[in-house]
Amino acid sequence: MQLYNTIIVEDEPIAAEILADYIQQVPFLNKVAVCTDAIYAMEVLQKEKIDLMFLDIHMPKIKGMEFIKMLKFPPQIIITSAYNEYALQGFELGVLDYLLKPIEFNRFLMAVNKLQHQTPTPIAQQQVFQNEKPSIFFNVNKKRIRVLLDNILYIEGLKEYVKIFLTNGKTIITKTQLSHLEQELGKSGFIRIHRSFIVSKNKIDAYTAADVEILGKNIPIGRGYKELIQALMENNSTTL
Repeated sequence: MQLYNTIIVEDEPIAAEILADYIQQVPFLNKVAVCTDAIYAMEVLQKEKIDLMFLDIHMPKIKGMEFIKMLKFPPQIIITSAYNEYALQGFELGVLDYLLKPIEFNRFLMAVNKLQHQTPTPIAQQQVFQNEKPSIFFNVNKKRIRVLLDNILYIEGLKEYVKIFLTNGKTIITKTQLSHLEQELGKSGFIRIHRSFIVSKNKIDAYTAADVEILGKNIPIGRGYKELIQALMENNSTTL
């Protein structure tokens, strides 16, 4: 029987205790840690091999959905929440299941049993996916233009439109919402740092508490995004 290493990311002690008790009753689950916030959880994910994460949505510092988008190689995720309105967004982000509090043990068991029915992607198919360069199509002047994600530096929101800045110095303007692109690109190396800006994490050359720098352009960090950016940069780099 395969053993799945599990962490609980939950700031409510009673809810965390219930999940820990449920995990103890399932032979193929092994509880590694209980994390009270996403920053602590990120530290555990970097040090341990974690197969499954139980994640609350409403947490201090970094919210659950934002945390999912931050993870480049996330484990399987089961969301635990008292609110059902985030379920669609959760499944769009690829979560294994969405459990509504208070969580009954039989519903918990149904969710974790899905782990043993995951079909691995064939190696040949994985290689094809890895060799393909990720891209996205934008509507521009009645055309659908394909843009490689690696060619996008950052995106600026302009009310009903967005302006996409590319590595070749060109820009594209298309009619869409920045929030829509945030959902589309959230798991592809992009992060929202301001109500008006999304940036490619790999294109950030420098950053301060107030802005990030990409090819000499300073892009402001919104007040509500400062902790998220600080945590992300500190956990994805080494300072010498």
